[in-house]
Amino acid sequence: MASEDHHQAPLPDTHGTPTATGSGAGILEEKPTTVTTEHRALEKRDSISTTGSAVAVSAPLSVRLKKHFKEVFSTVYVRPTERPPNMFKLLFCLNRRQQLTFAAAFLGWMFDAYDFFCVSLGATYIAKDFGVEVSAVTSAITTTLMLRSIGALIFGVAADRWGRRWPLMIDVLLFSIINMASGFAKDLPTFIGLRAVFGIAMGGEWGLGASLALESIPIEARGLFSGIYQEGYAAGYLLATLVNYAVQSTGSSWRIMFWASAVFALLIVVLRFWIPESETFEKTKEARKIMSRSFMNEIWSMIKLHYLRVIYMILLMAFFNFFSHGSQDLYPTFLLKQLNYSSTQQTVTSVIYNVGAIIGGIIIGFYSSWIGRKLSIMVCCVFVGAFIPLWIYGPNIHAVQFGSFVLQFFVQGAWGVVPAHLNELSPPAFRGLMPGLAYQLGNLISAASSQIEATIGESYPLKNPDGSLLLRDGKPVADYGLTQAIFMGVVAGCLLICITLGKEERNKDFMANVAEDEHGNAVGAEDLDIYRQEQGEARDSSTDQKMAAEKN
Repeated sequence: MASEDHHQAPLPDTHGTPTATGSGAGILEEKPTTVTTEHRALEKRDSISTTGSAVAVSAPLSVRLKKHFKEVFSTVYVRPTERPPNMFKLLFCLNRRQQLTFAAAFLGWMFDAYDFFCVSLGATYIAKDFGVEVSAVTSAITTTLMLRSIGALIFGVAADRWGRRWPLMIDVLLFSIINMASGFAKDLPTFIGLRAVFGIAMGGEWGLGASLALESIPIEARGLFSGIYQEGYAAGYLLATLVNYAVQSTGSSWRIMFWASAVFALLIVVLRFWIPESETFEKTKEARKIMSRSFMNEIWSMIKLHYLRVIYMILLMAFFNFFSHGSQDLYPTFLLKQLNYSSTQQTVTSVIYNVGAIIGGIIIGFYSSWIGRKLSIMVCCVFVGAFIPLWIYGPNIHAVQFGSFVLQFFVQGAWGVVPAHLNELSPPAFRGLMPGLAYQLGNLISAASSQIEATIGESYPLKNPDGSLLLRDGKPVADYGLTQAIFMGVVAGCLLICITLGKEERNKDFMANVAEDEHGNAVGAEDLDIYRQEQGEARDSSTDQKMAAEKN
């Protein structure tokens, strides 16, 4: 935001400039250079000194705001210098290590989402089994959503303190155990208690998985794999829809859904035993040691330098979560109750719009690396607004299904940009914590989306042409459609404004941003040699002074 204009590192030129291989780097080898390490050290030292002096002189607020908004609007659209790379070539550009790391992260997020939707899809049958109302079962969903922020905080701090690998393994093992236990719950209080613990585990999965996966992906492929990773959520929803349909159509118990999820989660635990630690984190850990910083000092420095950015990320994710929950949570009920679809028609429609979500996330995520993160999200907001009427008021089932496909294409298309965008905006030393915490705090703010829509829709039921209430099974039919249409229109507009006012650091090289100095300037992996050299010179000077004092 305005106070951190001097913190933003220059974006690497990924169009035509070869970058070094490794964590978060490009596919091509960097060409040899004749510039020596000593020369780079002198240049870096001069750069840091100059920046520090400039920061010391505080510019007037009006000047800083003008500079901030100039940077903000200049990043809305940056004309591409060449055509985008081939998507299919990028799909197969990963080496074995990168493939394994990404698969472990993607599958963890997919089955996390699968297990979350098991409750919402099976709520009617769970309520019948426990002898309670459906609303009592849905309180388990609210409990899960509320505790996800705690999980993001606990596992995020652990990931930035000790590394991504072990917290992720503990996380997936925890929700595997919770899933198995959920299938054996004998009463509702036990079930809700287990879902509360699951909320903590689920809160830790997205942020850690995204940081581990994207830190290992080549820069030019980051947008594509950001979209693929995020759509693990839609894939989990789709899988839960199909499994729920199979379970209910065969008259089986809802408990099978949770037992199956536990088995899948155990397979992911085994897979994660083989993934290596993030190279970017290893360099961050090394930088912390060389710069003689404690973890708590880094937390305080991050808050002091980036508090406005942190607030912005949380607000952005609040609008994003309203964007997804407002278009998903109540929509199945709208199809069944207001449009009077059969269970089969509702399931088919859900499959169609989830397929649209997956395709949209991948395609928009890919193109965001070429045309920009912000512009991609802005385009999605505009198209969501344009397709709301067809999504709700399509003249027949085929029109509604097409409208839902396109709307979710752009809703999840915008979401496909989020993992890359949040990781690029996050302070270097807290890439495990900040994306997940911002996501889950935004999710907490938007947790009441479906309840707001349902309450307003039920307060204004549908009416017949003569003005009388439209009744079905002796009950008024709530106008969920109009409520969702207005809600999504407002949210799309707010998200459009929010993303426009934010910054973008597209294609940031994570290995060139492993830490920050006391002024907020980026410290890269290569810069660690400079700090080692400076420390060596300081030690040598101290030794010389000591020897001179002894001679005297």
